[in-house]
Amino acid sequence: MISRPSLKCFESIHIYVREFRSSTYHLALRNSLVAGDTEADQVAAREWLKGFGPSNLPKNSCEVSFSRSSGPGGQNVNKVNSKAMLRLPLRDLLPSVPKLLHDHIRASPYYAEKSDALVIQADCNRKQSDNVDACFMKLQHLILAAGRSSIRGETSPEQAERVKRLYECAYRCSNP
Repeated sequence: MISRPSLKCFESIHIYVREFRSSTYHLALRNSLVAGDTEADQVAAREWLKGFGPSNLPKNSCEVSFSRSSGPGGQNVNKVNSKAMLRLPLRDLLPSVPKLLHDHIRASPYYAEKSDALVIQADCNRKQSDNVDACFMKLQHLILAAGRSSIRGETSPEQAERVKRLYECAYRCSNP
């Protein structure tokens, strides 16, 4: 049975997502079209994102290491290697992720440019296993946030009809 990470880990994930969404780099990425970004790419990426879950993470390619944590905790912090650090080379992750997400993943604060890998660490729990679970949860949230910000939503038929009427109206008004 997988134990759930503490609330402190969830708070750091939500802070990361909020900071990433408000960053100017994110906004520039979101507003620009990726080369080769077609409607078929968007549809395929939407389908991939719907089916994405913890089981889709490339856990075999991840390297997990442990070190001593920092902060309060007394003797446990000083003697036990409970801090988990997950390293995932992008050469192993990117082939399994739609191309629309690649730039967003590289823009994340977890990206280490020198090693071309994602480096995620967690030390919010006293147990190693909980910190490893928190690292994988952060990785999953990173990919989901990248997907939500780079993949456009589907346009409903009602919205498409409304836009069509607006264009027709604008054309009639500009050409009396």
